[in-house]
Amino acid sequence: MTDSDRPRGPGRIRTSDAEREQIAQVLRAAMGEGRLTLVEGEERLAAAYAATYRDELPPLTADLPAQGREALARTPQARAETNRRLRWHGARLVAVAAVLTGLWVLSGAHFFWPAVPLMILTFVFLRRLRWARYGGGPGWYGPRGGWHHGARGTGG
Repeated sequence: MTDSDRPRGPGRIRTSDAEREQIAQVLRAAMGEGRLTLVEGEERLAAAYAATYRDELPPLTADLPAQGREALARTPQARAETNRRLRWHGARLVAVAAVLTGLWVLSGAHFFWPAVPLMILTFVFLRRLRWARYGGGPGWYGPRGGWHHGARGTGG
């Protein structure tokens, strides 16, 4: 796309350093997987850092699976972050279970009423565990920095 093909005027939004860096991370991950050659990856990295407007970024990752988000989710840093968040979520689940069970004991109720909220919370945790472990990509537990949310904002 040349400069003459790009829309001009107030509809274009300038990109931020953070958005450029997010795309650069995706490109580096794709290069690490072998999806981009070193030369092609370096060209795209240069274009990402030179981008002025948001609409210049999505074409750089458009030909990568899931716009490169899958490669980014498989990086060691992303996996470590996923594991950290899963441990944190599991610890919260245990703490909530302890509090609800304590309230049940104090209430003297015969029916174990915490079973319902605990089942819901456990199913949510298991769904997130499955999503994170078996190909969910950089969804809820993906890399921090809002890349997966920012991708929508950049048109990707």
